[in-house]
Amino acid sequence: MIQEPWDALKQGTPIPSGTSFVKLTVHLMLLKNLYVWCLCVFLMLGLPFLCLAQELEPRRWSHLPTGTNFVGGGYAYTQADIFFDPVLRTENVESEMHSWALKYIRTFELFQKSARIDFTQAYQEGRWTGLVDGVPSSIKRSGLSDSVLRFAINLYGAPPLEGKEFAAYRAKVDVETIVGTALVVKLPTGDYMDDKLINLGTNRFTFRPQLGVVHNRGKWSIELTGAVWLYTDNNDFFNGNRLKQDPYYTIQTHLVYTFSPGLWAAASAGYGYGGESTISGEKKNDRRENLAWAFSFGFPITRQLGVKVIYLATRSQESIGQDTDSIGVGFAIFW
Repeated sequence: MIQEPWDALKQGTPIPSGTSFVKLTVHLMLLKNLYVWCLCVFLMLGLPFLCLAQELEPRRWSHLPTGTNFVGGGYAYTQADIFFDPVLRTENVESEMHSWALKYIRTFELFQKSARIDFTQAYQEGRWTGLVDGVPSSIKRSGLSDSVLRFAINLYGAPPLEGKEFAAYRAKVDVETIVGTALVVKLPTGDYMDDKLINLGTNRFTFRPQLGVVHNRGKWSIELTGAVWLYTDNNDFFNGNRLKQDPYYTIQTHLVYTFSPGLWAAASAGYGYGGESTISGEKKNDRRENLAWAFSFGFPITRQLGVKVIYLATRSQESIGQDTDSIGVGFAIFW
């Protein structure tokens, strides 16, 4: 725990002379600012809603000190109305999903740029209800979802700095623009059964290149991120079929306001289009088009612990897809 400058002076300890005391105060304040900045940024990195086809995650391009480890966890509850292909003869399908996730981030310097690698793993429990051939039915699933790896590097802005240098840089920068690129890989590690239509895992790789820009001005921050989802084939799809899927294109934006270090609010919006599937050579005419929006709020509990809460919604603009509403809470620590 980093102490306040006056707390560092025990009772009976002589007060340092002017120059030494000023240096001590500046040093401790820089470390304090570094700690609060890191915690605030990591909370804004968010807990991804892995059960959704499109998540909204603000501050994914934020400046972080190199050589730092971050660990976060959280819980999300999702309700959804699901619209299947009429050929499957399923109607009025609803679902409830409970998701628990852990996330680890390691920051480092690469080619004189600040970079990071993330790993996220979730455990989920879900229940689906609806009509199958007109008969009420329900199913439950529980287990691991697909693991997610992300590598990101800032191409412009956000220089690779550590410790006091990072804190001093953040203290003096009021206006900045950061440009970054990333690759997200979803691994086929989740629970999957090829004789079931609904699964927690996808039994295929998903590659998602991203390009983002964030502009910070005083207490305000605005971010724009574009991405494309590229899917490998699932050769063991439902009932012995082979699933192919076209790329899915997304764009999202976030507006963040920081009231004080660690206390902030964000509004987010996103749009996704594409992802038409082909099953055993037959086009399904099931193109996705989704709108998404979210509101999130972060606040510190202690210098070691901060909390984030979020509401996230998606609405399908096509006859096949899902409408979802999610609430979640997350926490974060770093060293």
